[in-house]
Amino acid sequence: MSTIKERLAKLGLTLPKAAAPVANYVPFVRTGNLVVISGQVCFGPDGTIAPEHTGKVGGAVSPEAGKAAARLCALNVLAQLEAAVGDLDRAVEQCVRLGGFINSAPGFSAVAGVMNGASDLMVEVLGHWGRHARSTVGVAELPLDAAVEVEAMFEVRG
Repeated sequence: MSTIKERLAKLGLTLPKAAAPVANYVPFVRTGNLVVISGQVCFGPDGTIAPEHTGKVGGAVSPEAGKAAARLCALNVLAQLEAAVGDLDRAVEQCVRLGGFINSAPGFSAVAGVMNGASDLMVEVLGHWGRHARSTVGVAELPLDAAVEVEAMFEVRG
């Protein structure tokens, strides 16, 4: 079985540095064997949000760009998880839940397809341990005018 970093490399991805919080909260909380990751926006490798991932999905942001933004959010979630537990291969038991918030234009209801960008990445990287429960909602605004924000919960080894 390949490692998480090897699977990321096969996808042409590397984990970014875990982003610092942009307000008064912590990026993750570990309690027992659970790690809850605060919402992560779609920062790219340079630590900024690309113009195509800023604004409302179904408006200035295409559903395809929204799905790519959700994928970036999931990558940032994994970076926070690594900051919380160290070696992902030794620690991750299961992605328990993802929560997706889609900055939606009025009338845009295809939020589930956008959130698949995050869900698909979890399964690609973690295999069957990446399969998770999920909620996805369209919202009026997100921090930094991000198109997507994703939060998560993982079960980890003690």
